[in-house]
Amino acid sequence: MSENKTKATGADVELHIAAVGNDEQRQDCKTLIALLGKVTKEQPKMWGPSIVGFGAYRYKYESGREGESCLVGFAVRKNELVVYLSASGPDQEALLARLGRHKMGKSCLYIRRLCEVDAEVLEQLVAGAVATLKQRYGHVASGT
Repeated sequence: MSENKTKATGADVELHIAAVGNDEQRQDCKTLIALLGKVTKEQPKMWGPSIVGFGAYRYKYESGREGESCLVGFAVRKNELVVYLSASGPDQEALLARLGRHKMGKSCLYIRRLCEVDAEVLEQLVAGAVATLKQRYGHVASGT
């Protein structure tokens, strides 16, 4: 069975954010760090070379595959922010409808700029995602 490539690392989050392409994206990163930290009550950690993650949980699928991942996180791509969260269920769908300009993949929320979305709705989405993971996987450990 293959091992997860994205793991918590000891890399410096502040240095990573400082290297982000432009001032607006750097400010968006700082805002996301504050929001995700507030919701998770966890400190940011780098997961792999580009994901800023908060908290951690262990999962095990019916197939037997297991691993660890951050509860929520984000990464900066060339023209957008990607927020990694689970947004399933009717409450989450209703929040997505009120969020503002975004695209949603399976567990990736794509936002061009934070000013294009409702910050309160984003906070509720994150809180819902964290609650779902805690319910699904039980005890949630701090990031490693």
